[in-house]
Amino acid sequence: MGYFKRTWRQNIIYIGFIVVFLFFAATLYDKGFLAPNNLLNIARQTAMIAVMAVAMTLVLSSGEIDLSVGAVAGLASVTTAMAITWGGLPAGIAIGLLTGVAVGLINGLLSTRLMIPTFLTTLAMMGIAKGTAMWISDTAAIPVLDPLYPAIFGGGNLGPIPTLLIWILVVGVIGHVVLRRTKFGRQVLAVGGNVVAARYSGINTSRVKLWVIVISAVTASLAGMLYAGRLQTGRFQLGEGDELSVIAAVVLGGTSLFGGKGTVIGSIIGALMIGVINNGLILMGLEYSQQLIARGGIIILAVALSQAGTRPA
Repeated sequence: MGYFKRTWRQNIIYIGFIVVFLFFAATLYDKGFLAPNNLLNIARQTAMIAVMAVAMTLVLSSGEIDLSVGAVAGLASVTTAMAITWGGLPAGIAIGLLTGVAVGLINGLLSTRLMIPTFLTTLAMMGIAKGTAMWISDTAAIPVLDPLYPAIFGGGNLGPIPTLLIWILVVGVIGHVVLRRTKFGRQVLAVGGNVVAARYSGINTSRVKLWVIVISAVTASLAGMLYAGRLQTGRFQLGEGDELSVIAAVVLGGTSLFGGKGTVIGSIIGALMIGVINNGLILMGLEYSQQLIARGGIIILAVALSQAGTRPA
């Protein structure tokens, strides 16, 4: 019985995803839920959340949190679009990624050198990043002028497959390998499980936390670049509120809020599950207020099941 309970809990996100998907498939089959275009749209709409969820898995697994990812995505979309205007495609890509590096280093150094909790540093950075994006863009949308950029970052297709789906797969594979197959991934889990024990075992805990925070910011910048590619514009509003969806997807996927446990695949499934719920509720014709209530209730139930027994005594 104990083995059954452990197995059920470990796979609850996959069971839940199948149950939710089959529910909407059965009730909305006549409204096009199973249409290939609709399913691909779900993947497109959740791609940026899924990409950010991969890095957030590392952050939460290390016992930290990053509340600035949505604002950083918006800032990166603006800096990328502006850089493309004056420097072309290479400049846009470089500046977009460097935006994440700069933000990540600021967040990480404040947290690991000045010992300010990441909850506070990233909460402050949320406002700083959004304000900076509004300031440098004068609150205007910045068009992406290079036609090749959208084809690579979010707006194109490789045959029938959207490039956004390819980005999910690439980032997901890299994140899974890093967390499960590398020394750094084992250190991340060790730090999140017991930071004191990790320090005494010879792990440079400050460096590990710095790296996961930088990785989170760079990945958020990549998500902002994907937003800019899909919408062919950079706007400070892009990514607004995504931090809550990203954290929900990661926790829904089975990563512990208390550190020491994480699964990249589960986080991606969690993001897709949120996308399926959003899409299904829209097709059901619910008002926006009703969608918020139903989505919140479903997510709370799923998270409660997936997190059962993970809280330390």
